[in-house]
Amino acid sequence: MAPLSAIIAFSIAAGLLTITPGLDTALVLRTATVEGAGRAMQAGAGIVAGVLCWGLVASVGLGAVLTASQFGYRLLQYGGAAYIVWLGARLVLDASRSAKKESGTPGDQWPGARQRNAGNWFGRGLMTNLLNPKVGIFYVGFLPQFIPPDVPVVTFGIALAALHALMGLMWFAVIAMATRPFARLVRSRRFARGVDGLTGSVLIAFGLRLAFESRG
Repeated sequence: MAPLSAIIAFSIAAGLLTITPGLDTALVLRTATVEGAGRAMQAGAGIVAGVLCWGLVASVGLGAVLTASQFGYRLLQYGGAAYIVWLGARLVLDASRSAKKESGTPGDQWPGARQRNAGNWFGRGLMTNLLNPKVGIFYVGFLPQFIPPDVPVVTFGIALAALHALMGLMWFAVIAMATRPFARLVRSRRFARGVDGLTGSVLIAFGLRLAFESRG
């Protein structure tokens, strides 16, 4: 496979993977809806930074350790599942506490909705990606198929990962911008709590699925 053909084929595969709904999309969509496009892009930047890390790991061959070591894989699997469940549970609990705290408060507008759950969304996005062993296994098995012979393996592999990361960043920007027409609706306490509760439940489901998922 020639380098240009490899880049085109990888771009198609990575593009389809990027727009497929999953944990990353849920995290960015929730952050954009409740806390605004800026924090959503912070989460997206953390996710694509994780993609770059996995691309580097796969390119230099360290990913083989993950595929060969059952203990290493399980450690990453259970650690990632625990983190994702914790993140989801925190959103659900925050939504529940807000409902109790604000019951009886007059009006339905919530000017401070975007300030809730403020935190390091870049770090959350990064850890969500890095603690998902399926991403690592995917890169170890997927990336080498698009590296032609007679090219610098590490350089070309990182370049492909960077292309995937750029696609992800563009997709997250589209998601973030798509929520802007709903800015007024977001200020509704009930709507913001509902988004947090729904997204938290989705994250918990993803985490539990990861914890009990077989390696195959």
